[in-house]
Amino acid sequence: MVFVEDMIPDTSYSMMEPPALRIQSGDRLDILISSQMPELAAPFNVGVGAYKVDEQGDVTTGSTVRDNKGYLVNDYGSIDFPILGPLYVKNLTVDAVKNMIKKRLIEEKFISDPVVNVELINLKINMMGEVNSVGVIEVPDGRITLLEAITQAGGLTVNAAPERIRVIRQADGEGMVFVNDILSKDIFESPTYYLQQNDIVYVEPEGPETTPRVERNWRYFTTTIGLLGTVFAILNFAK
Repeated sequence: MVFVEDMIPDTSYSMMEPPALRIQSGDRLDILISSQMPELAAPFNVGVGAYKVDEQGDVTTGSTVRDNKGYLVNDYGSIDFPILGPLYVKNLTVDAVKNMIKKRLIEEKFISDPVVNVELINLKINMMGEVNSVGVIEVPDGRITLLEAITQAGGLTVNAAPERIRVIRQADGEGMVFVNDILSKDIFESPTYYLQQNDIVYVEPEGPETTPRVERNWRYFTTTIGLLGTVFAILNFAK
């Protein structure tokens, strides 16, 4: 099977820029605050980073103990952040959340030189249908294309319909279905070429899959027909 078979060698094609992921309810964010003065950043890393106070009152922080669950975005689109309180992050990008927290820390005079790191840690893609490895793909680097997801799922089965690959996407309580043809270069212009968190990729079958029992019965049938044909041929020859 040749993907994007209509692409001409040595020819340039325009490709859409990867869109920035928008945070949704149910997402989890890993947020870590750093500063030249660790004691200032420590209160904001409760549940995210580890810190301790020694006998002299000095505060040290580190990443030896991390809570990988992160901050859950609730149904209202907010996270409960230490000291700053509820932060509305729904539909914001990761960079926008980073800038918002940094601005709050400076303006409210908590930290004058904060370094804010924000990561989306629940980017998962559900692979279904005619792929060789059905299941959930985790994307630690936060970006994956439809072709990459198919590759990570072991590729397509022999019964797959590459021109009918559906991507089911949910946003704001509504679902949309996009049908993609990975045999065509038009796949690069699809709104679901770059997948988003919780996308469901369903590869349609080319036709009904034959069961082992049907295949066995069909082999018996064709073998019997072949033997009968041979017998009739021998009888005709003997005449």
